[in-house]
Amino acid sequence: MIGKAKSINHGINDIKYISGESRHKEHPELIYHVKDNLLPCGLDAQGVWDMMKAHAPTGNNVIRIEISPAKEHTKDFTMEDWQQLWDDFVREFDNIEMTGDDGKVYSHKTNIAGSIYTAWLHLESDSRIPHLHAAVCRKDCNGRTNNDHKIHIRAHDAAQEVAVKRGWTTAMDIHKANADRVAEDLTDILLAMPSWSWDDYVARVLARGYTLVTRPDSKGGIKGYVVGKGRARFKASELGRGRKLMASKIEQTWQKLHAKAETKPVRPVGKIGARTVAPVVPVVAQPVTQSVTLSDKPVADYSAWREGTSRYELTQGSNDYRFHIPDNVMQVFNDEFDYRETVNHKELTDMAVALFVGLAAPDAVPTGGGGGGSDNDDDWRDRKDEDEIERARRCARAAAAHHGKKTKSGRRR
Repeated sequence: MIGKAKSINHGINDIKYISGESRHKEHPELIYHVKDNLLPCGLDAQGVWDMMKAHAPTGNNVIRIEISPAKEHTKDFTMEDWQQLWDDFVREFDNIEMTGDDGKVYSHKTNIAGSIYTAWLHLESDSRIPHLHAAVCRKDCNGRTNNDHKIHIRAHDAAQEVAVKRGWTTAMDIHKANADRVAEDLTDILLAMPSWSWDDYVARVLARGYTLVTRPDSKGGIKGYVVGKGRARFKASELGRGRKLMASKIEQTWQKLHAKAETKPVRPVGKIGARTVAPVVPVVAQPVTQSVTLSDKPVADYSAWREGTSRYELTQGSNDYRFHIPDNVMQVFNDEFDYRETVNHKELTDMAVALFVGLAAPDAVPTGGGGGGSDNDDDWRDRKDEDEIERARRCARAAAAHHGKKTKSGRRR
């Protein structure tokens, strides 16, 4: 079972979507009300939002949650079974308290059970695969703001715990899923290292909150190592495909990652449609561990993970690019190209990200909105004091102007 959660600032849009009231929802007949909490009966989406808004903080005011169990596990579910599944998930979600190796709490428990929420069951139009959607007020009934730190991890772990207790998955399945996540982190560390050094590698692993214990060989070298996170332990031999992170192979893996990054050509993002627009001009390819530029304005290095960023991958033909984009920047793109309303949201987001990190040059992309106003998007070079959020908004506008924003109602904007 998969659990996802995100703190958002467009609560009314999300509530309309999950309840089937959005005009962009093609099959509202495949949506079923599951449960409300601390709400009067019979409220529509606006009524639910009015109740939440009276309690919610400014900014990110709603937690969006999605739970996707395997179809075979829920084929005989009644509505009472779905209600129980949601209650089980909430209990595990609220029970999670994250602590460091020193035992200190760095992410406190939430109180979803004591917050206003509405939960709905959706069935996919073709496959009829079921999944639960919920919108939860960021503040509980006591006025305490629900913690959204590492909320995606909290949702993942809660879903796994529910699945284990129901016998839907095994501890081995969870261990493998966690091992894959650790392998991704270690690969990101290797990509961020400008030169190979075992000591630097260990320091960066520890800085991510992991532990690392080595096994020396008879010659004073390193035979193997074990990475730990909380109570979980992972041998290097079980991390990544082909055992590429083992002590005997890790330097070679670093060399291959950087050789691939240095020789990888950069191509324009997306396809040029029938509209008459100038093509996106690619910048000269550079290693992803180095800063690149938008015009003459330096762009920060987004190749390495840091607190408050999320991994984003761009695929162009046979070429793969990996960046770590600030969460508040991704929120701009998610809001602008909402997947529930925008057909080509992935194409638009890919281009916006490419412009944001400097993978594509903006000069040839038309960005004028044609609606007048004082904000001129044409001169990128004059924005030397521009912050990341404003630059993200301008990249989103450039992507929309280039590809056109196609809504699920069939209109193109």
